[in-house]
Amino acid sequence: MKFEKNILGIGAGYVGGPSMAIIAYKCPTYKVTVVDINPQRIAAWNSDDLPVYEPGLDAVIAATRGKNLFFSADIEAGIRENDIIFVNVNTPIKMFGAGAGMATDLQYWEKTARQILQYSRSSKIVIEKGTFPVKTALAMERILSNNKTVHFDVLSNPEFLSEGTALKDLENPDRVLIGFRETESGIKARDTLVEIYANWVPRERIITSNIWSSELSKLVSNAFLAQRISSINAISAFCEKTDADITEVARIVGMDSRLGNKFLNASVGFGGSCFKKDILSLVYLCRHYNLNEVADYWEGVIKINQYQQERFILNMLNAMFNTITGKKICLFGFAFKANTGDTRESPAIFVARRLLEEQAEIVISDPKALKNARNDLQLEGIAGKVSYIEDPYEAAQGCHAIAVLTEWDIYRDLDFQKIYGTMTKPTFIFDGRNILDHEKLFKIGFNVYPIGKPALVHF
Repeated sequence: MKFEKNILGIGAGYVGGPSMAIIAYKCPTYKVTVVDINPQRIAAWNSDDLPVYEPGLDAVIAATRGKNLFFSADIEAGIRENDIIFVNVNTPIKMFGAGAGMATDLQYWEKTARQILQYSRSSKIVIEKGTFPVKTALAMERILSNNKTVHFDVLSNPEFLSEGTALKDLENPDRVLIGFRETESGIKARDTLVEIYANWVPRERIITSNIWSSELSKLVSNAFLAQRISSINAISAFCEKTDADITEVARIVGMDSRLGNKFLNASVGFGGSCFKKDILSLVYLCRHYNLNEVADYWEGVIKINQYQQERFILNMLNAMFNTITGKKICLFGFAFKANTGDTRESPAIFVARRLLEEQAEIVISDPKALKNARNDLQLEGIAGKVSYIEDPYEAAQGCHAIAVLTEWDIYRDLDFQKIYGTMTKPTFIFDGRNILDHEKLFKIGFNVYPIGKPALVHF
């Protein structure tokens, strides 16, 4: 079969895999190839045990893999044989040298740029798909310009995915953003990418802009979302001191049409691969341009998130008679949010570390993230007594307390009367997501500590 377009995705992680799969699913006349430097990851994509968990992803892969969607470890052939290349590589926080702990680590991005330069034999459209600092496309252009026989156009096409709803976000996006250069070839490249998305996205939702606005918009979108979470979490601390109810406050504030009600759920804090990384990148860039007051403002969003996580631990410590040494605490959830197995920057990592520092014993339960939880704690060198048990009923047996750290629906519907009967008394629940029926738990016998609400205790 001769395909209308040959598309390559470099990087088969949380962004690259689902994004390329949806293009293949929505564009059956296009051939989509996904490559990655990690052969084990590619093998997983070609198996029944996908390396990424997203609701609905299994069905999309089953419908396209081997037909017009292919996973390969041959990066050289992928670059040589495809005309449109999406760069989906990881851009973590740089943990060494200049800008350590704040700047974006672009080593994987630059290696990819140099591979494209080395293996290209014909003109390519190169598309930044991940999150990059402003002016990254300029560096990409400068690297690629060293091939004098091949022409490259670089576009910015940042993803706006929310893990757990990534398939819905890809199939029905609020907007698709394409940043381009105002040149004749840049406009043609833009139109080529618009044509791909127009197979399923209404034209009015496909937004084009200059390339620098596109790069910055991704950082700013995540910064604004994280800011809302930190704002409501800051108020949750105030509510606990004044006997106000953060859920009622959030509902009232969210009814203001100027604000809306999204991202106003108080919690133990935000996590994930994007929010912290992107805000720190924004802070670093602001300081680079001597915009120190702007940098301080955005850095405050991170500080409130850290404060909320530490406050959660101190509330646990204070409630449990100022010592948790030797006590057994069950963590309900380790993923940074529901409907994903992703644990990157999860508040649960911080909570687990702090509990173990206090010499508690912890039991971790999560329907999708236990493997990642084990890897995270091992990689961070976190030592102590840790068990990993998927069944929440078994996990809670003999525990002094439960801390709800991920808003999985399964935790809402558990038989807490049964759980209470197997736990050590007095028994505590710390609802870090405010998803449980606190009055019902209190009547069962639990001492209940929500976020941003008065505690319900039997003392």
